[in-house]
Amino acid sequence: MRMRGFRILFALAWVLVLVLPWGLSFAAEIKDIRMYHAPDRSRIVFDMDEGVVFNVFTLNQPNRVVIDLPAVKLKSELQNHVPISGTTGQFISAIRFGSSASTTSDSSTLRAVFDVQKPVRYFIQLLKPVDNYQHRLVIDYYHQDAVVEADKPAKSSAVTLKPKIRKLGEDVLILIDPGHGGEDPGALGSRSQEKVVVLAIARKLKTQIDKQPGMRAQMTRSGDYYISLRKRTRIAREKGADIFISIHADAFKSKKARGASVYALSARGASSENARWLANKENASDLIGGVSLADKDNLLAGVLLDLSMTKTNGESLSLGRDVLEELKKIGRVHSKMVEQAGFAVLKSPDIPSILVETAYITNPAEEKLLNSKRHQLKIANAIVAGVRVYLDKNQSRYVN
Repeated sequence: MRMRGFRILFALAWVLVLVLPWGLSFAAEIKDIRMYHAPDRSRIVFDMDEGVVFNVFTLNQPNRVVIDLPAVKLKSELQNHVPISGTTGQFISAIRFGSSASTTSDSSTLRAVFDVQKPVRYFIQLLKPVDNYQHRLVIDYYHQDAVVEADKPAKSSAVTLKPKIRKLGEDVLILIDPGHGGEDPGALGSRSQEKVVVLAIARKLKTQIDKQPGMRAQMTRSGDYYISLRKRTRIAREKGADIFISIHADAFKSKKARGASVYALSARGASSENARWLANKENASDLIGGVSLADKDNLLAGVLLDLSMTKTNGESLSLGRDVLEELKKIGRVHSKMVEQAGFAVLKSPDIPSILVETAYITNPAEEKLLNSKRHQLKIANAIVAGVRVYLDKNQSRYVN
């Protein structure tokens, strides 16, 4: 009987730990705060060790967005940097923290106050652990009249293909897509991130293309921010691009893997196990970027059977072969042929599109080359030379 009584008291003690204020030592903690700024939005990320619930509302005079986080605390090292200001982008002037005014007796409710410079639109989402990330609370701020990604309905599989009408003497537009960015660092080397080196290469590629007669370039991203895979292809179509080139740096579990590769879209199966693995990895990057994947397969589901897609795939392979031949002249290639797989970022039905894996960032020697400005320029020049060969062979398509 005495033992049974002890067990009851022990159980009650644990209940008290869970429900009374001293049990709040088990609250979730904000471990880090990160910010990324794109031309059309600012993203604030709270890295947390647990999932949370939250309540959000706005106040005016002055304009503020307020988020209450019950049973959440701020890491002590971060408290020394509050309020956060100076790097908060075009929408936010400062970020402040305190206890919720509506629950002053409950100091466990953390209140985050975003001082905004003018009325804004915002989109908040909780992301579950993925890859190297724990739980994340992500807040995206947009201009008040912006249409955010979450507002856009799933696209119909019926995509109307309108042939581009080229003006006399119009330059060929090449859309350069530096992979990853912002929340998504891409592949990691011993001292560098894919998103950083591919942006450097892309900038050099744009400079070299703009020097070519009859050619000009634009980029999907010009800084360290994430763009969804679907939006990258949409940018290419909205800008009327003639060619789409996505720039990446490869990775593998073995540090011995090396060499550049070129990929085109496959509407059916991957041309190799490596191509399949890489496509799966790249297509999953939207999970890290915090983008809804609900309609990712609807965008071009019907178009993949269209004859125009077959024609575009053939042109993509031709472009890829010409670029690969030029890359062979500056270093080793991982595959001597253009590989194919179901890369979401290459699914533009009427734009020849390729993905260039410039080197293996997980190979120490190649990582060093990827961080060399001289070698970055060699890669850019090789891609330009390949594009030039392709255009020369297809003058009837691109030259009026």
